[in-house]
Amino acid sequence: MFRIKDAKVSLKFYQDILGMELIHESPGGDFTNYFLAFPEEGKEHLSEEEKAARKFQREGVLELCHNWGTESDPDFKGYANGNEEPGRGFGHIAISVDDVEAECKRLDSLGVRFKKRPEEGRMRHIAFIYDPDNYWIEIVPSGGKKGEKGM
Repeated sequence: MFRIKDAKVSLKFYQDILGMELIHESPGGDFTNYFLAFPEEGKEHLSEEEKAARKFQREGVLELCHNWGTESDPDFKGYANGNEEPGRGFGHIAISVDDVEAECKRLDSLGVRFKKRPEEGRMRHIAFIYDPDNYWIEIVPSGGKKGEKGM
């Protein structure tokens, strides 16, 4: 689970930039959990009821937790992303794409911030981007069918 500052900003990033879909929203006392996943290939024919019944049986479901009010709190500095002190430990998530270089060009054209581009460093076949809350997302080659995306 990623703790997020602003649900609107994060949902826009994961849906509009990365292509995930919101599969479930669960409001609690003073927070909301959002569950996202990439569209399932070959499942377009399922009814909404069938999709709802299997929403947590999918691969690569990402949970975002938004504590209400953080989006408008000028003193809120964000959460630890796990890659720096304090709170070092968690590293990142990864998504697989058919063509890392093409995906990086697309992400670059959309203004996504990069931690590492494919041409940087020793590992030339991967990239890292930041989400709106500075969590790292690794972009790796899928080795799968053309056009596939997944977690």
